[in-house]
Amino acid sequence: MRIGILDIQGSVEEHKKKLFQLGVKPIMVKSAEDFERLDGLIIPGGESTTIGLLLETGGLKKALVKAVRCGMAVWGTCAGAILLSKFGLIDIEIERNAYGRQIDSFETEIAFLGKTIPAVFIRAPKIRSAGKPVEILSEYGDSKTAVRQGKILATSFHPEMTDDRTVHRYFLKMC
Repeated sequence: MRIGILDIQGSVEEHKKKLFQLGVKPIMVKSAEDFERLDGLIIPGGESTTIGLLLETGGLKKALVKAVRCGMAVWGTCAGAILLSKFGLIDIEIERNAYGRQIDSFETEIAFLGKTIPAVFIRAPKIRSAGKPVEILSEYGDSKTAVRQGKILATSFHPEMTDDRTVHRYFLKMC
């Protein structure tokens, strides 16, 4: 299985560590050509505006969108989820920094497909609504925190910042 991590900015190392723990050696994606050999891609959390600009100026956005539309699995965490929505790859409405500023970041537990897992919210977005083809995998309060549409997964929280591997295992099964 060939899983890539978009290596532009954000929680790259944390996702890399989780994949290694699950026996997967990730491919660090830095060029458009890297998408051609992937079964799945993780777009890490970070700053969505910065990541989006770097994707655009580096010519990676077009290759990313094409790869996903051709069937590559993709998972966006936090900023990555925002970009999946912004690029029209998943039918959700998402609000940036909806839980507040950096100082308002928090850890809690949520139910993910019936299992309680730890969740870290860092300037996290809220998934306000989801279209009919979107499956809701978890919620916190009035907001969806994990959703899936086909081979596209979006989480508003950071599973890579905890010791739990549930969401990473789930994504690998999607690939």
